Amino acid sequence: MRPPLQRDLNERPKEATTGFGIGPFIRVQSERVAHLDGWRRWLAALIAGAASILAMAPFHLYLILCVTLPVLLWLIEASPRRAPLAGRFDLDRRRLLSAAVAGWCFGYGFHVVGLYWLREAFLVTGGGLAMLWPLGVLGLPAFLAVFHGMAAACAVAIPGGPVVRVIALALALSATEWLRGNILTGFPWNILGLALTGPDILMQSSGLIGIYGLTLVTVLALAGPLVVLAAAGRSEPTTMLSVAAALFAVPLLAMHGYGAWRLSAPPPPMVEGVRLRLVQPSIDQREKWQADKQLAHLHRQLELTRDGTDGRGMAGITHVVWPEAAMPFLPLQRPQVLQAIADALPDGVHLLAGVLRLERRQLAATADGSAPEIETRVYNSLAVIDGEGRLVSVYDKTHLVPFGEYLPYQDLLEGIGLQALVRQRGGFAVGPQPRPLLAVPGLAGAAPLICYEAIFPGSTRLSQSRPSVLINITNDGWFGNSTGPRQHLHQARLRSVEEGLPMMRVANNGITAVFDAYGRQLARLELDTAGVIDTGLPSSLAPPLYSRLGDLPFWMIWCAGLICLLTLTRQKPT
Repeated sequence: MRPPLQRDLNERPKEATTGFGIGPFIRVQSERVAHLDGWRRWLAALIAGAASILAMAPFHLYLILCVTLPVLLWLIEASPRRAPLAGRFDLDRRRLLSAAVAGWCFGYGFHVVGLYWLREAFLVTGGGLAMLWPLGVLGLPAFLAVFHGMAAACAVAIPGGPVVRVIALALALSATEWLRGNILTGFPWNILGLALTGPDILMQSSGLIGIYGLTLVTVLALAGPLVVLAAAGRSEPTTMLSVAAALFAVPLLAMHGYGAWRLSAPPPPMVEGVRLRLVQPSIDQREKWQADKQLAHLHRQLELTRDGTDGRGMAGITHVVWPEAAMPFLPLQRPQVLQAIADALPDGVHLLAGVLRLERRQLAATADGSAPEIETRVYNSLAVIDGEGRLVSVYDKTHLVPFGEYLPYQDLLEGIGLQALVRQRGGFAVGPQPRPLLAVPGLAGAAPLICYEAIFPGSTRLSQSRPSVLINITNDGWFGNSTGPRQHLHQARLRSVEEGLPMMRVANNGITAVFDAYGRQLARLELDTAGVIDTGLPSSLAPPLYSRLGDLPFWMIWCAGLICLLTLTRQKPT
């Protein structure tokens, strides 16, 4: 027995194809999608997933999901089963596998298009690594799509009417997105909830329920209307139309209302006595790691630090921030470099700079009495250097990029000639945890986020005390002039809203920007632009709900949705 959406198009009543109402039209289209079989079915899922990336930065066309998510639902609902439906759960293995494949194809299209820019990171390094770009561009999306396949299989296992199907997919996708962001070091890039964070007013809800809570809301609000209208059929009963309108309007109106209320407050005042200079040198990635050009790059950053972009000097500046790996060598072991920094900084000014830091540790003596071994570790760090060239404090990156900053099974893979993208033999070492705050004179605690760390929600909650500012240093020059740096910027921006903290974001070649504690952009330097931003420091806000409770509000909503779903499955499907 085939499900209703899988009926042959020739079996539909004639009235269903001739009405002028939107319900009959949408039902016809849903049945056309459901009737696809073989490779056409998988291609439709792939195209729907690829089109869904338009909901992400820098496009923010979130209404595209009103079409692509229903296509996914219609495809998985049309998955064939071996026997008639019986029982509360539909655990037919053939049906679950077919739905999982459709979900995987959707996720693969989404991530292949969303992560195409990874190719640049392999090609910019040259050498043998350039040959491995298909592994990142095609292999990583194949793994990430597994989470979408899991969600589709879970959703199709819950039988019921259109509302049940939408709730089931919302619960399944939000849960698997959470898994994707947390297991195996996590990779929460382009989480579906980001679709509803383009406008400042909608972004504010991330401070309540976090990005995974927004994924649940996104699926409910954007997948629901067409799915419900398709089930309404020719007659378009008032009840179904009301449900469709409510699924779309109620969540979005609530988010608009909350965002408007939150943004109606006066702008946070600037912290007295703090003036920052953010330096974006825009050094070409192909030249950045060349040893013979390191001093030239250093002098370029010192010149921007002293003079700015218009020769205005450093009057009033209290802190200077350089990007990630601003000195891609070991500056703390080179007194002449520290002296050059001291000569460029006026008294009382501190430099926060991305550096490579070397640490040697003596291991315990061996039993045979031989000399103890010395262990050498290299860290990707943010160092604070004062006006006399002295190291004041340092933060070592705690969340490293797999294959970028370290290799899983490091010794084995290096033994066959592979290295991480940064070409650091042995990879970088992991900094101490829980994540410490960076002690910066003149700032009441700074939370460093080095590049990749800024995409993880709740990172600052691992600190032992609340910071006053987020300092995000990065080098997006790896990814060229693509959507990658723009996606990275937007995800970093959300951390300000979640934590109620201002953010200073400084890129080598990417997008340097300043955000207040509401995530509003105050200043910006575009890609491929060398220059500085001189800015005050906006005040922080009281910790939002997400900052205090993390993902707990999301899981509370999720459990409430599960109870609602189980209650609806006891009723006769509509």
